[in-house]
Amino acid sequence: QLIESGGGLVQSGGSLRLSCTFSGSNFETYFMAWFRQAPGKEREFVSAVMWTGGYKSYSDAVKGRFTISRDKRANAFYLEMNNLKPEDTAVYYCAAGPVGSVRSQHDYDNWGQGTQVTVSA
Repeated sequence: QLIESGGGLVQSGGSLRLSCTFSGSNFETYFMAWFRQAPGKEREFVSAVMWTGGYKSYSDAVKGRFTISRDKRANAFYLEMNNLKPEDTAVYYCAAGPVGSVRSQHDYDNWGQGTQVTVSA
């Protein structure tokens, strides 16, 4: 089970930090990721990290502004979002899975419930 927290309302240029905690011990070979879905749009990849470390990936839309990290002792991973823009407004989902394609939502078999991020102009 994955549980997100940290969403909210922020002004353009502001920052938010999303957290995703999970239970269970079978995630050693998994990738942890963040996806987002804006109203009327398909869910899209944001960022991913290999749970064992050494690999991170970002979409072009967030590269340089967002940072993904993980804390193995806390069974948690995070998305630090800086310089937020109105186009970042979406429901953000954390996900975990033994993926083949890091950017494909279909390769993740564990999902959080989503947290709303709203960026005002």
